Formats: sequence, structure tokens, C-alpha cells
Amino acid sequence: MAVMDTASSRELDVETEKVPRIGLRHLQALLLFIGLVVNTILQFNVGVAVVAMTKATSTNVDTPHFNWTEQEKSYILSSFYWGSALTQFPGGYLCKRFGAKLVLFLGSIGSAMLSAGTPHGVYAAGWQAFCVIRFLQGLCQGVTLPCIHQHLANWAPEVERTRLGAFAYTGFDCGNVLAMYAAGVIASSSLGWPGISYCSAGLGLAWSLLWLLLGANRVNEASCISTAEKRYITGDLQRCAKQERKMPIPWRGIFTSAPVYALLCARCADTWGLATMQAELPAYLSGVLELKMESNALFSALPFLLMWGMCYVYLIVADTILKHKWLSLTALRKVYNSIALWSPALIMLILGFVGRDQKPLALVLCTLSVGVSSAATIGSELNTIDLSPIHAGILAGIMSTFTNLVALMTPLVVGVLVQDPTQRSQWQVVFTIAAFFLFSGNVVYLIWGTAETQPWNNWGREQSHLPEEEPFENAKLEIAGDGATFNGVCKST
Repeated sequence: MAVMDTASSRELDVETEKVPRIGLRHLQALLLFIGLVVNTILQFNVGVAVVAMTKATSTNVDTPHFNWTEQEKSYILSSFYWGSALTQFPGGYLCKRFGAKLVLFLGSIGSAMLSAGTPHGVYAAGWQAFCVIRFLQGLCQGVTLPCIHQHLANWAPEVERTRLGAFAYTGFDCGNVLAMYAAGVIASSSLGWPGISYCSAGLGLAWSLLWLLLGANRVNEASCISTAEKRYITGDLQRCAKQERKMPIPWRGIFTSAPVYALLCARCADTWGLATMQAELPAYLSGVLELKMESNALFSALPFLLMWGMCYVYLIVADTILKHKWLSLTALRKVYNSIALWSPALIMLILGFVGRDQKPLALVLCTLSVGVSSAATIGSELNTIDLSPIHAGILAGIMSTFTNLVALMTPLVVGVLVQDPTQRSQWQVVFTIAAFFLFSGNVVYLIWGTAETQPWNNWGREQSHLPEEEPFENAKLEIAGDGATFNGVCKST
């Protein structure tokens, strides 16, 4: 038996030398990156659009604008999350059952078509129609994060999980930059605020076609993948896929797991802080700092531009730390999450005391508050795959359901607290509440969070009485230089 295992390891070592440095796994990560860019634009361009729709900002005098109250605007900003919260949880099941390719395609193209119809709906029925459209877009896009998590679990080898996952998630930050800056530029042009909806819809339709042509649920569905890369990713994939489909979801294990609840607290806290800035930053810059739309677009985008750039800095540093084994994966995630949550908490407390006559300082603090928070991608965003590679999509759906409820509440709370957007004291309360959630959420994660795969990850295999893998499938391969072990087969990483 030992001879067989040694021989198998040598065979796998030879195969590993043939694994392309840039392969189809990287193409799938790139597709997810672009998909997140597009879906983030479709989701967050509303922050700029609402400001443009309530002020005459376009060079086209025929573009109408509306006299909506702060309360009505808060309903518009939150309505997306009412829909998204409803499909996050079933989205995890759907992408596991039908594959991420079909589910993500339908969600994205549906959201794009709704975006194209937004101006006509608003013309016909005002802000109520806008709320309905945003609600339906939320239903469509609620499947996005569960699909991305499950797709990464199917395509990212364990030793590349942080690298590929973090790269894919930088699409979120890139999308924020474009949603803030490009939307502001379009709103100020002759296209006016309707152009925001039309351009976003065009991007959504283009990506949906690209995803339909190049996306693949699993390695065995890809037509142009080498045998070495296929074995490197999942080994005997057909057997794994069959076993995973038979495995029941370990609901009891999930809902009695302390690390799951710790991760949930961290994700909800991060969402509260980030949603405050994503949805309300244009209103804060316009109301308190009195910036015009052109300047508002630039300064609204700057924090997310820094956030995008910092993602790659965090990724390179994390890759180096893990390669040299300076920290365990659990310690790395906790350090990064502390940076992502506690730094913005402190900055927001300071921001509340900055007045209109200190515009440069306020802009720097806004930029830093959002920019440093991108560490959460490595800190906690990818933690679902750590806890359960097999059920990553299900966990992502659970997390996203609650984080969408938090994101839904944020603009409603701001709508109640901020009756006059020009009053700094009202924004001070908003930033203090966000800082409290950021601080307390990370405390819970530091105590109970972990990057260890949980025992219930494999409960389904035991309950289904599935056969044990062959000795070859149990062989382990040391990937030189990465300090990690890759299990040959039946590990959906």
C-alpha cells in the first residue's frame, strides 16, 4: 500500500509540473470578476441616480427631475434589498442544484433588462415604480453571491483559494468605482440620469452573453482543459459531483456552529458600515460638503478606487504571509478583518466631528474609511469556503440573506435620522451607529471565528453511506513553495 501511495504521489507530482500557470481556473475567476463589476454597477448606481433625479444636474434641459422627500429616497435605496434578501437563501440551493452558470446568467440578464426599463417606469408612476423595479432587481441579483462562492469552490484549488477568490471579489470594488464615478459623469452629460440605467443595462447584457459562452459549472464541463489542470483542481471530479449531489445539507450542524454565527456577525457589521457609505456618501457630500454633481461623482468614487487598489496590496501581502507560514489562515483572516472593521469604525467617529470648513480632511477620511475596508474580502468574505467547501454556496446564501436585511435597514435608519442632509450633527449620529456595529462585530469574530473546515462539512457523506475513495484518491500532494496540501479527489475547493 505504501508503495502504491508513493507511486501515485510521484505520478501526481509529474502532472502538477504540467499544470498551466494561467489556465481555465483563471478564466473562470476573471469571468466572476467582470460579473461582479457589472452586477455591482447595476446595484449601486442608484445612490448617484437618486441625487441626479432630484436635482437638475444634466446639460439636457429636457431631462425631468423630481421633488422626492428624504423618506421616499430612503425607500428607493432600500427596496433593492427587500428583493435580494428573499433570493439569497434559495440562491445557494439553486446554484448547487442547477449550477452557477444558469442561475447567475438568469439573474444578471433579468436585472439588466429591468435597468433598461427603469426610466419608463419612473416616468409612468414616479418613485413607487422605482421601488418596484429595484425590488425586482434585488430578486434577480440575490443569487449572485451564492453562485460566486459555489463557483469558486468548484474551480479554485485549496492552495489558490485566497488568491483566486480575492481577485474575483475585487470586481466588487471596481464596480463601486464605476457605479459612483461613471454614473455621476453620465448624469451630468446630455444623457442625464436615464443614461445611467441604459448604460448599466448594456453592460449587463454584454456580460451575460460572455458568461453563457465561456462559463462552465465544473471542470468536467469545460471543453478545453488539460488533464493536468483538471486533476490539480479536483481529481476524480465525476465521482465527487455524484457524491455531493447525494449529500443532504447539514442544517443542524450549520445552525449550531459557533464559527458560522461569528462569521455572520462579522459580515453584518461590515455590511452596515459599507452600506452606509455606498448608499449615503453622495448625499453626505452634496448636503454637508455642498459638492456639485461633477465633483460629487469624483469624490464619491475615490474611496472605492482606493478600496479596489488596496485589494491587490492585501492580496500580495496575504499570499506572502501564507507562503512563508508566518501566520495560520485563521490568524490571517482575523488580522485582516480587524483592519477592515476597526479602522473604518475609528475613522467614522472622527468624521462626525469634521465641519464644512474642513472639506479636505472630510474627503480624506471618507476615502480612508472605505479604502481600508477591502481587507474584509480576505478577512471574512471567503471564510464560507473555509468552513465548508462542499456547502459554500449554501453558507453564502445564509450570510447574504442576513447582510441584505442589514443593507435594507441602513438607508431606512438614515432616512429617519437625517431629516436635513445639510446638518452635520445628524450625520454624526449615523456614523457613530456604524462605528458601534463595526467594532462589536469584529470582537465576536475574534473570539469564535476560524478558518478550519467544520466537521459537519462531511456529514452528508457519512449519512448517505457513500463508498470510501480508492487509495489513489486519498493520496496527498505537497505543492512546493505554497506550504499547503492538496487532496487529490472529492474535495470541492
